[in-house]
Amino acid sequence: MPRIVISTLNARYIHTAFGRRYLYANLGELQNDTALLEFTINQRPLDIAEQLLMQQPEIIGLGVYIWNVAEIGALVGILKQVAPQIHIVLGGPEVSHPPDLPPVAELADVIITGTGEISFPDLCRRLLTGQPPQQKIMTGETAPLSALASPYPYYSDTDLKQRIVYVEASRGCPFKCEFCLSSLDVTAKPFELGAFLQDMELLYRRGARHFKFIDRTFNLKVDSSVAILEFFLAKPTHDLYLHFEVIPDNLPERLKLAIQKFPPGSLQFEVGVQSFDPAVQQRISRKQDNDKTRANLAWLRQHSHAHIHADLIAGLPGDTLEGFGRSFNQLVALHPQEIQVGILKRLRGAPLNRHNQEYELRYDPNPPYAILCSSDIGFADLQRLNRFARFWDLIGNSGRFNATLPAILADQPFARFLQFSDALYAMAGSTWQIALKRLFELTYTAMTETLRIPPETAKDLLEWDFARSGEKSRPDFLSIKQTPANGKAGVANKRQKLAQATQ
Repeated sequence: MPRIVISTLNARYIHTAFGRRYLYANLGELQNDTALLEFTINQRPLDIAEQLLMQQPEIIGLGVYIWNVAEIGALVGILKQVAPQIHIVLGGPEVSHPPDLPPVAELADVIITGTGEISFPDLCRRLLTGQPPQQKIMTGETAPLSALASPYPYYSDTDLKQRIVYVEASRGCPFKCEFCLSSLDVTAKPFELGAFLQDMELLYRRGARHFKFIDRTFNLKVDSSVAILEFFLAKPTHDLYLHFEVIPDNLPERLKLAIQKFPPGSLQFEVGVQSFDPAVQQRISRKQDNDKTRANLAWLRQHSHAHIHADLIAGLPGDTLEGFGRSFNQLVALHPQEIQVGILKRLRGAPLNRHNQEYELRYDPNPPYAILCSSDIGFADLQRLNRFARFWDLIGNSGRFNATLPAILADQPFARFLQFSDALYAMAGSTWQIALKRLFELTYTAMTETLRIPPETAKDLLEWDFARSGEKSRPDFLSIKQTPANGKAGVANKRQKLAQATQ
């Protein structure tokens, strides 16, 4: 039986706990006495506790994040009732910024703030030899990246086949955007490129084809970025999928040349725009050249096959509903494949919290701590934006309404989609558990009755999108059309014409 268990609760099964693998890789001689177990937040804390206790460990280390802090709290509460002798060690962003700590911190025996690759093994050695630390809260010791053992061998074959493989070519961020915990970093530090590419080669040979880079600024050092892209270009690219988070205003020619070589479906760029408002950007210490950002996004859409996932944040200090709408309209005009409408959340330790009093930022006390209201956006409007974000995912980002979406947005994307979203919610009473057929029906009603789109236009567009959906049960508003005498279906002909027109 292992004396140490390293665990956490992932948001979904497809995710992997990258940080837990770093801890396991750096345990040294304790590795043989350690088990790495992963669960999800959808599992019952009671069931998770049972599986952990079956290992009969002396130490359980748990990673605490904004998405699992409530479930971790419930789990630790059970563990402390049933097996109080087990040392519970917590780490992760949610417990790394004392005195701003969640309730679960009270139940822990030891908390390690910051990085844990060095401090967690040292702590385990002390606990296993009866020498617990005098302080409950320990500051994690940092080490040169070259001194850390690689976590990549500890992805299982199942991980490589079924789950997201996270990798990092650099750690940290030089920028100071106050909503992000990476703003606390001094700078970005690269891993040694040769060793990193060797690790990627081994993962590739084991069958990994999907690589999600967690670097905050993948395109910060262009030489390294190009070298990594060229490494993957040297492989067959038909089944590769690479995800990068990129700085939107830094896309030099050498990087463009490498990006252009990738075929469709192989590159995804997460582009953090967040806001196009210069006053908001300055207030949150975000340095972004908006003209270059717009030019680079336009170039990516026109000259590359990269899939663009662009982020905006609603609720930033000083931003208004109208101001957010202007940023949204600018981003829509650049035609990224996805726009992630995020609602500001209170991260423990984030410098943005310095604005809480001046801008009356009020957050939900329950995780994930989404903003409820501010001096510039009231509670009712932020609720509307929450629903806007959800319906945008269902309609704007899903790819199911490609023909219909331009008619909904027309020449006033934000105003019209907000009106559309309000109408959908008024009819559905919810933003969740809406069957696809029902969503088409609600969309038709909102288009015709709220946005005043002619019924025949709405039907033709939704007919085209519904035909691509694969759904069998037709919505009521799509009446069955007769087949002409020549045997050619009129609807099919119309769809073919639409398809040819868009090619």
